Amino acid sequence: MTQLERNEKLIQIALAIIAFSAISFLAVITFFIFFEGTPIIIKYGVKNFLFGLDWYPSEKSFGILPMIVGSIEVTAGALIIGIPLGLACAVSLTEFSSKRIRQILKPVIELLAGIPSVVYGFIGVVILVPFIRDNLGGPGLSVLAASIILGIMILPTIISISIDSLLAVPRTYREGSIALGATQWQTTIMVMFPAARSGIITSIILGMGRAIGETMAVIMIAGNAINIPHSILDPVRTLTSNIALEIGYSTGEHRQALFATGVVLFIIIMILNTAANIMSRKMKGQN
Repeated sequence: MTQLERNEKLIQIALAIIAFSAISFLAVITFFIFFEGTPIIIKYGVKNFLFGLDWYPSEKSFGILPMIVGSIEVTAGALIIGIPLGLACAVSLTEFSSKRIRQILKPVIELLAGIPSVVYGFIGVVILVPFIRDNLGGPGLSVLAASIILGIMILPTIISISIDSLLAVPRTYREGSIALGATQWQTTIMVMFPAARSGIITSIILGMGRAIGETMAVIMIAGNAINIPHSILDPVRTLTSNIALEIGYSTGEHRQALFATGVVLFIIIMILNTAANIMSRKMKGQN
C-alpha cells in the first residue's frame, strides 16, 4: 500500500468517525432523556401523565394534556400562517420576478433566520400583543399571538428551501408546458409544484420542527396559562415553555416530570416527522 493510499484510508476512517459521532451524540441524548423521564411516567401511569389536566408538582400532580394541546394548536396556527405566505413568496421570486431581484431578496430573507428568537418575542410583546388585546379582546398573550410570531419565524426556512427546490426543476419542464399553451400560472401550479413537491414538503417539515421546538418567543407571548385553550385568544403553555420555565428550580420527581415532558415532546416530533415523510413518499409515488 502506497503512502497516498494510506492517507486516503486514514481520511476515510476519520470521516466515518465524525459521521458516527453525530449519530452517537443523538443516541446518547435520546437515552439520557428517556432514562430520566420514563420512571415517573411508569410510576404515575401513562394515562394520568398524558391526559391529566392538573400540573401541580408540589402536590405530586403531573398532567400535561393542556400543554400537549397548546403545543399542537400553536404549531398548527404557525403552519397555517407560514405555509401559504412562504410558498407564495417562493413562487413569486422564482416564477414572477427577475433573477436580479431574487438574488437580492433571497439572502435578505435568509438573514431573518439569524435573528434571535427573543427579538421576535420582544416585538410580539410590544406590538402584536397590545394590538390583539385592543382590537380582538382577551389578554393579548394568546395562541393567536404565538402562532403569528412562529409563522413569521418559520418563513425563512420554508421560503429558502422552496426556492431552491423550484429552481432545481429542469428548465425544459417549464418551457414544454408553456409551449403546449399553458399560462405561466398554470405551469407553476400543474408542473413546477408537483416536480418540486419533495423539497417543498421538506421545507414544511423543517418549519414545523422549528415551530414546535421554539421556546423563548413562545414564553414571552403565549401567556403560559396551564389550561386547555377554548379560543385562539386564550393564553396557553407549550411543552417547551413548561420545561424552560421550571427546570431551573425543579428537584426530585418534579425534575423527572420535566424530563418526561421532553420524552413526550420527542415522541410527538418523531410522529409528526414520520407522518410527513410517509405522506411525501405517497404523493411522490402518485406522480
